[in-house]
Amino acid sequence: MESCIFVGVAGGSGSGKTTVAHNLIKAFSPEEAVLIQQDAYYKEIKNRSLEERAKTNFDHPNAIEFELLKEHLIALKNSNSINKPVYDFTTHLRKDEKIVIKPSKIVIVEGILVLAVPEIRDILDVKIFVDTDADEMLLRRVERDIKERDRTFDCIKEQYLETVKPMYLEFCEPSKRYADIIIPRGGENKIAVNMVLAKLKRYLKEGNLS
Repeated sequence: MESCIFVGVAGGSGSGKTTVAHNLIKAFSPEEAVLIQQDAYYKEIKNRSLEERAKTNFDHPNAIEFELLKEHLIALKNSNSINKPVYDFTTHLRKDEKIVIKPSKIVIVEGILVLAVPEIRDILDVKIFVDTDADEMLLRRVERDIKERDRTFDCIKEQYLETVKPMYLEFCEPSKRYADIIIPRGGENKIAVNMVLAKLKRYLKEGNLS
């Protein structure tokens, strides 16, 4: 396979980074681009009770198996397929199933910490940070966690104040300095997304990012 490029999409929880990543990926065929989510790589904590697992600081870099994520990104770079984990947010455990991801010309890596961790950041050719107001991020997170992850409002509030906000300020927000592109106003910024798409499509056509 020809050389591939890695595009990192970071931003706070509820910033719209997942929307940006999906808007990018859907513009290409599976042979042209694949998506790797950081959230699939939460470490295994089967030895803890559900209550204990729920209290884990999932926004700290130590919660993610970045070693495996790096291994998988390098495998894709070397034209090898990977077995991506599947994570269950209701049980806080990985499922038994895995998803086979085949190598592609464009690999989009999405997650709150993909620019904050040097061993992942150094693999990325294009680094994007999705920048959204804190109050809007919080509202989106509340809506998502209630609808999609079966969480109560009190649970969401406690987690946000104890881990989500402090970890965003300590790790995620400072990683914005490493971004090549900052997309304000979240995932619905179509002009910014279209500019990124134009550059990626030119890469597919010409084989370089210049």
